[in-house]
Amino acid sequence: MASEGITEARGVKALLPMLLSYAASGGSLVISSAAQLLTFAILARWLGVHEFGVFVAITAVANIAVHLCGLGAMESLVRRVARDRGVYPDMLGHNILLTAGSGLLLVVIGAVILPFFFTLADGTVINIAVVMLMLVTNIALVRVIVLAEQIFIAHSDFASANKVVVGFAMARTIAAALACIAFGVSTVAAWAVSQFVCHVLVAFACLSALKRLGKPRYRIVREEIPQGLYFAVPFILRALRQNADLLVLSLVTTAEIVSSYSVARRMLESSYLSVDALNRLVYPGSARVSAAGLHHAFERVLRVLAAATVIGFAAAVTVFLLAPILPYLFGEDYVSLVGFVKTLCWVVVPLAIWSVAMEALGASGYHAPRATVMGLGSVAGACLAAWSSWYAPPAGTFLSFYVIEIAMVAGAWGVFLHFVRRDRESAAAGPALAASEAGA
Repeated sequence: MASEGITEARGVKALLPMLLSYAASGGSLVISSAAQLLTFAILARWLGVHEFGVFVAITAVANIAVHLCGLGAMESLVRRVARDRGVYPDMLGHNILLTAGSGLLLVVIGAVILPFFFTLADGTVINIAVVMLMLVTNIALVRVIVLAEQIFIAHSDFASANKVVVGFAMARTIAAALACIAFGVSTVAAWAVSQFVCHVLVAFACLSALKRLGKPRYRIVREEIPQGLYFAVPFILRALRQNADLLVLSLVTTAEIVSSYSVARRMLESSYLSVDALNRLVYPGSARVSAAGLHHAFERVLRVLAAATVIGFAAAVTVFLLAPILPYLFGEDYVSLVGFVKTLCWVVVPLAIWSVAMEALGASGYHAPRATVMGLGSVAGACLAAWSSWYAPPAGTFLSFYVIEIAMVAGAWGVFLHFVRRDRESAAAGPALAASEAGA
């Protein structure tokens, strides 16, 4: 019966394929993370403190905008296609239209506003052109490449998704090495050209690989627009939160502290990829299992929670032990880097714990409550991080991280358990109501 939901196989034989898939998915993200870190290190060394600071600032703005590009349509594609492959042409067309429209708007707005705050090249026209080039690269092209990865995930083709992740990361590392080491690029303006070419080549490769899955049917799936926005808004607010502390620190501390903190944050994001590998692997399956109610996925989510906690702790320990070698990568000018990384690395544990609950809500289609929890957490986190960074930098910044992530654990799991209980009660009330109507 539909009300019983979809059951999933259990036991060692059923677990082995998932472990192998996670090993491949996790391995691809680890390779990707290492490549991204090397890219970051190359740019930090060759661009210098000032140029690297400008690059980080513009990239931070793009990181916020990229979550708005597409209006959250990618999640709709993964969720819907995982349940029914027949809707792929419609969901692909839906994604293309929303990504193209919103991407163009974001690039134009950014090209108008950002040149007033950042000078990347001499001359107004050239400066605007360089800013626009960076926005096209880091918003539109990044979104296209990530969309390709998500399409493969929706089709449970994790091997191809892993190739996209690893290939993209390696391509950026090669581009940075060629530009900076081989050709002596030392400005953001010059790097913007190399970065654009790299992203265009990767995007074309992804589009070529997607042709075998079918052509899009261009239409807007109206009922998925609110769901997509509910999914995207929390990530936008979270990106705002993640940059509030950087902005305040840049006003009240030295360039070295800001740069070291930026690298420490990048290390935290890299360590979370091991958890993200698990979440992206189980998302399609969770979408299928929870189609008839979130309570059907409850035991599955608990198993994912246990795995995510172990993985998060292992990632934190690994980063802590590897922190002393970072100055060899980034340079001795980053004197605060090791201490910052060792302090911040443990945040990945509560982050892993609450992300499991949020991913489960998303897979089951509960995007409104998911957006509420993540949105409120991000707004509160942004305010707390900004105030703490202003009042007691940088110790206050680190403390605010732990306070908000632990609070997110309580909020996320409280909401998740509420909807599990509600779906279970609704399922139990269904047969009783049917029997009552039959007796009448």
